Amino acid sequence: MHRHVFCSRAAIFAAAATAGLLAFLPAQAQTPGSIVTPAALSSPATAPRAPACKVAAEQVRFDRPLPRTARLLVSGEPIKIVALGSSSTFGAGASTSAASYPSRLAEELARHFPRHEITVLNRGVNGDEATDMLARLDWAVIAEKPDLVLWQVGTNSVLRDKAVQPHASLLHEGLARLKATGADVVLIDPQYAPRVIDKPNIDRMVSLIVTTAKAENVSLFRRFDLMRHARRGRPQIMLTSENGRERKGSESNP
Repeated sequence: MHRHVFCSRAAIFAAAATAGLLAFLPAQAQTPGSIVTPAALSSPATAPRAPACKVAAEQVRFDRPLPRTARLLVSGEPIKIVALGSSSTFGAGASTSAASYPSRLAEELARHFPRHEITVLNRGVNGDEATDMLARLDWAVIAEKPDLVLWQVGTNSVLRDKAVQPHASLLHEGLARLKATGADVVLIDPQYAPRVIDKPNIDRMVSLIVTTAKAENVSLFRRFDLMRHARRGRPQIMLTSENGRERKGSESNP
């Protein structure tokens, strides 16, 4: 049995995302030594250290490679990652901007790839839905010329009881535009949280995102299953926000 450390949502998300990335990236790129720049964020050193989050590899293994990211790591070239999403990407409820998941991800990547220049840009906006993200996709994401895009989507639409099926065309459009840039793309499905799982459309939204990722041949980060597994493993313990409380908000802190 795997032993898990329960900690903040941002920390477990970053640890799991890093584990997923590592599964497809070349071992020779992981060498002892130096830095990552979480651009447009405060330095991770200013954030309170969260407990280490241990994640079982089988929970986060991607089913698609990240060829551009792997190639850049092998060649030693700089890598730019853009995290697109809503409040859980932005870091709503985190103690500082440096405690958001993109900043924690930068910190984890710096530890695993210390000799590489890796920039992580946070492009999360509180309350955004897929339509909002597509509206700002060109200037907020594509204009940055990313090598890897992490797209977290679906939770706000579920919480607002929006119909799920129209999201299929939105996801396909967004993925087509991102893939046209040559960037690797990882879709991130909704979180497993009380206000989210109480909604009737949640299973359909998770299923749609899974199906879309497969059809578009992009990787999928199964956040919903990961958080469900963590919570069921210790039902008396909730994954917390960075301030240690279960926060309330428009997105139930996804």
